[in-house]
Amino acid sequence: MTEFGFEVGAVLPGGRGRTGVIHTPHGDIRTPAFVAVGTKATVKAVLPESVAQLGAQAVLANAYHLFLQPGSDIVDAAGGLGAFMNWPGPTFTDSGGFQVMSLGAGFKKVLAMSSVGVTDDDVIAEGKTRLAKVDDDGVTFTSHLNGDRHRFTPEVSMRIQHELGADIMFAFDELTTLMNTRGYQEQSVARTQAWAVRCLAAHAELTRSRVGKPYQALFGVVQGAQYEDLRRQAARDLAALEVDGASFDGFGIGGALEKENLGTIVGWVADELPFDKPRHLLGISEPDDFFAAVAAGADTFDCVMPSRVARNAALYTRDGRFNVNTAAHRRAFEPIEDDCDCYTCAHYTRAYLHHLFKAKEMLASTLATIHNERFTVRLVDEIRASIEAGNFDAFRNDFLTRFYPHP
Repeated sequence: MTEFGFEVGAVLPGGRGRTGVIHTPHGDIRTPAFVAVGTKATVKAVLPESVAQLGAQAVLANAYHLFLQPGSDIVDAAGGLGAFMNWPGPTFTDSGGFQVMSLGAGFKKVLAMSSVGVTDDDVIAEGKTRLAKVDDDGVTFTSHLNGDRHRFTPEVSMRIQHELGADIMFAFDELTTLMNTRGYQEQSVARTQAWAVRCLAAHAELTRSRVGKPYQALFGVVQGAQYEDLRRQAARDLAALEVDGASFDGFGIGGALEKENLGTIVGWVADELPFDKPRHLLGISEPDDFFAAVAAGADTFDCVMPSRVARNAALYTRDGRFNVNTAAHRRAFEPIEDDCDCYTCAHYTRAYLHHLFKAKEMLASTLATIHNERFTVRLVDEIRASIEAGNFDAFRNDFLTRFYPHP
């Protein structure tokens, strides 16, 4: 059975951006690659077979949500995440750290935010109630489903993710907002580092005890918000960490990021991480962010946005994003995008999608999601091809000029 590994391919001038191949027990992932998000063991509104047909190489599910429902023990009994959801390819699970911030501060899934404004260690979104409380040992939180109280620690997160059986999982971390003070960011980075030690130890023990299971790779998660010294120190410390001979197989770049500085922050981290291990940027999917992050050294990405905006009638094209349920598309008997090779564009028109959304038919979400996921997967595939062909800069300029036209 294939063990985990990573091979670097073509490298951009400057030495950060690159292509590569991640080897997992359930197949290879050619990088850069976009990983489709199937939060609750499903990419919302789309069959796993359709996710494969639109070109996704891997899917990512959420440890927090699957712990609450149906339970990680049930997924384990089913043979792991892939078998449970009928997905034969590579799988990722995140640690639940994002949900700690989301539940704690009420900002839902917003990672790209502005640091301008209030700086407050007890920041919380307007109208929200704090559902999670962090301490040095772990997190106590209230289920958003039924109000039950639960406790996550690094050891609990590792147990849950081992039971979920993903090929790649992430160490338990604390994700802060850009509104937290510098002092709290320092404490949080130290706490995430201490949790990383515990994750490695628990991971090693679970790997030994779960005899006959495929090896699951563990990625450390680099935090540090918008501060260069904290990001670099966090990356160096995680890269050097070794517990009983075990070290991280790769790294996640996490946390809320200032959009205008995304590439800079990823570059700081990439400079400090081992060149021969993969780097996953969590929660990013806008076209300009892909180009900036790839150039700065990120290898893989995940985000809910392509499917989420699709369910709200927003569709991606090379000429930008538009809303298909506006009156302009009522009689538009043409595909979403003329040169798109997705199932939706091959068989349906904008007018039909307009009708489905207006009629509140479930099929609207399915067809729109297929297109948006294909658009996103294909874009990152094309970025990879442009690196291999040596024309990354030209492709980036052409694509972004068209997608974000100047007024």
